[in-house]
Amino acid sequence: MRISLSFSFAIAAFGVLASCGPSSGGPVDVAIVGRPESLFEQGIRLSPAAQHLRTATHEGLVSLDATGQVIPALAERWIVTDDGLSYIFRIRERDWPDGEAVNAGDVRSAINDLLRRLEGTSLGLDLAKVTEVRAMTDRIVELRLTSPMPEFLRLLAQPELGLVKDANGAGPMMASREEDLARLSILPPGERGLPQREGWEDSTRPLLVQAMPVRTAIKAFSAGEVDLLLNGGLAGLPDVEIGPLSRGTIQVDPALGLFGLVVRSDSGVLSEPATREALSMAIERAALLDAFGIGGWQPRGWIVPADLFPNSGMATGRWSSLSLADRRGVASRRIAAWRAENDGREPVVRIGLPAGSGSDLLFRRIAQDWAQIGVRAVKVAPGVGAELELRDRLARYSSPRWYLNQFNCELEIGLCSEEADSLVRQSLSVTDAAEKERLLADAHSILVQNEVFIPLGAPVRWSLVRGAIEEYQPNQWGLHPLFPLAGPTI
Repeated sequence: MRISLSFSFAIAAFGVLASCGPSSGGPVDVAIVGRPESLFEQGIRLSPAAQHLRTATHEGLVSLDATGQVIPALAERWIVTDDGLSYIFRIRERDWPDGEAVNAGDVRSAINDLLRRLEGTSLGLDLAKVTEVRAMTDRIVELRLTSPMPEFLRLLAQPELGLVKDANGAGPMMASREEDLARLSILPPGERGLPQREGWEDSTRPLLVQAMPVRTAIKAFSAGEVDLLLNGGLAGLPDVEIGPLSRGTIQVDPALGLFGLVVRSDSGVLSEPATREALSMAIERAALLDAFGIGGWQPRGWIVPADLFPNSGMATGRWSSLSLADRRGVASRRIAAWRAENDGREPVVRIGLPAGSGSDLLFRRIAQDWAQIGVRAVKVAPGVGAELELRDRLARYSSPRWYLNQFNCELEIGLCSEEADSLVRQSLSVTDAAEKERLLADAHSILVQNEVFIPLGAPVRWSLVRGAIEEYQPNQWGLHPLFPLAGPTI
């Protein structure tokens, strides 16, 4: 399936400069944008910083490499049955940290425990096709699905699906905590189920990983204190221009996911789908990020990218038959009608946005667009009574079901549709690809008709990468494994 949101950003002001960086054998200093304490979060709802650390210290059956491709982890190999309903994994010969051998029974128990704990989350909804986990032999485990899922292995590679026994994971790295810093080092090959090699540690490097606020992280990179900065978002992007980036480069992921405004309240001018659509119609998405000086960003008016419904006949762009002036004319009339029905009350919408200069730029652009149709926008912090709130999420796999699951009524993030949820549930057991697409397209149409979300485009994720960090690769998923940074991966 072709992905319409695969893109490459270019920021003209920055390029690869001098290749300075960590010396061979010296530590690699990594900063991940976030609260300092977020790096060590536990449980099933992880910050981006904690996701990166979890992936390094808790392998799942499979993992992702630097380019975002699925690779073996605890499972050394696997097969998928012809009907796509059974995934059979052969477990690598290796031990848990307590010295006990990893076996299929442990894996079955760990996966079943994760499935129970993930109930009520969007990731739990993504895993709803799993019907059974079986230990077939001591080293063979099978996962059975209700219907084929081509992206299932990518889903299994998510950080939250790193397997645990007695609160411990099985590498590929070990971590020690030093206040707000994690020191990571590669486990010996034998402890990772690989042939032992003499002198393997001579070409490895430790990692020193911290979570930092974005401005702090940018300053640390500029000062040469950080070799790699991960998880930059739109809110902090303009801050990259503060101070000289003397020895590095900026890289922007071709990210997939959701970036837009979720409807938290259907009061006031947001009380009807028609007026909610009016706000969406008024936004000039093609110019929305002009102030950021980036190219290649893909705006979007649909919740699910049109290319994920290849047989539905859905137009690539919403309102493609109308010019921007025509759209704003329709939107203005709807807002004027609402105002007349409400005794001339001024339509005001509060938008919840994270702190940051990028959020300020985004808000000003949206506020200008809405002023064109007679709506006043007010910027507030997330969680303090906003009618609309920014939803900025990276996709875990490229399927319409991931996007639709983000609006499931169980999650209580804003407006939703039980009818749409029911169609998505029906699709779980459908084996015919055309019928499955029809059900998911119908669910999407219901969410669009109810105007539960104002899509803006693809998420923005950027990194600052020192020239010597050759192992870094931009990818669609915004996850950058720490393990390859430490040296050889065999």
